[in-house]
Amino acid sequence: MTNDSSTLDRRTVLSIAGTGAIGSLAGCLSMITGDGSESNPTGDDDSDSDDEADEPLTDYQYTAPPQIVDVSEQGYESTLRTVPARHEIVSEEGASGPVELPEVWAWQADDLEPSVPGPIYRMQEGDTFELTYDNSDHDRPHTVHVHAVGKSWEDDGAPVTNRDQVDPGESHTYVLEADTPGTHVYHCHYQTHNHLDMGMYGILRVDPEDYQPPDREYFFTLRDWDTRLHDREAGGGSDYDPVERSSDTYTLNGRSAPTTFHPELGTPLIVSQGETMHLHVANNGYESHPFHTHGHQFTVVEKDGSPIPEAAQYREDVINIGPAERYTLEIEADADPGIYPAHCHKVHHVTTEGRYPGGMATAIVYEEAMETEEFAEIMDDAGFEG
Repeated sequence: MTNDSSTLDRRTVLSIAGTGAIGSLAGCLSMITGDGSESNPTGDDDSDSDDEADEPLTDYQYTAPPQIVDVSEQGYESTLRTVPARHEIVSEEGASGPVELPEVWAWQADDLEPSVPGPIYRMQEGDTFELTYDNSDHDRPHTVHVHAVGKSWEDDGAPVTNRDQVDPGESHTYVLEADTPGTHVYHCHYQTHNHLDMGMYGILRVDPEDYQPPDREYFFTLRDWDTRLHDREAGGGSDYDPVERSSDTYTLNGRSAPTTFHPELGTPLIVSQGETMHLHVANNGYESHPFHTHGHQFTVVEKDGSPIPEAAQYREDVINIGPAERYTLEIEADADPGIYPAHCHKVHHVTTEGRYPGGMATAIVYEEAMETEEFAEIMDDAGFEG
């Protein structure tokens, strides 16, 4: 796992929209695992049933934020597993929390904690990486499919064509060639319509041979969720049909606002005036997301692993990111130091189970503005006490 001077930057990031009145979420408690908020129309004492409704459907461990795995630091090898877990979309300490998924299928790399999204694998152009998928901890078949990079047909992780899957109790080593620089996605390709939706997705980054790291670097994975699937898989009473899938929750790196503003659980884009930032954005969901930055324009320098020629680059402040698309955005911290929203501009994607603001919203945060009252209020809403 990499360690550098920007610990918060490299943990994993999500991004999307307005730091507005996050405080308006206070008191709007929601929990996918149980409601118990309905009034008692009969006047009978049904506190016991209310308590049962508040009980979580599972007692799995919670996921952690995704971590970067530098494959060169561990001999170009890693072992990946699938672990049932609970996932906090909004933390209990957040103004609108808790909101959680009672069951996700999290990726766990080596001795790291399981996470949704999965770990961010980082390679250099020209590397060869052996990724072993060990399916000893889950009761479903799975695969690992990585976009763009070189691999054999047998290592494509797509059983619909190569008829190969990793059954419970089995393992398979995928040999991946870092021959396509850029930001790529990986996911389970067995029963993809459910397994990807359950949280089995992540980012693989291949740095170009001549890559010059900027001052700050962040990774965002965009996702939309139909929470009924997670309730069903956890043994709840939800009726879920993928044909009738309907998103009700939207996340950046697996979190919704206000938790996205939390410097440890979420991913505020922390910069200092005059610095250059690279934001690697991937969409591992079903819907497209027009990503917008306030107060800043950006330049798209990579698309799906391909560098954009300088003559074709231009400054913009919104870009539509479709399913499986990846972009690297270069952002100059050239505005007056402050706190600037960054978000999806489909406004209902800045909601969590219908409550606004929430969902895909975070901010570009200047270090020079971190002593302001506004920043303190945002951190209070996010549940951060640091």
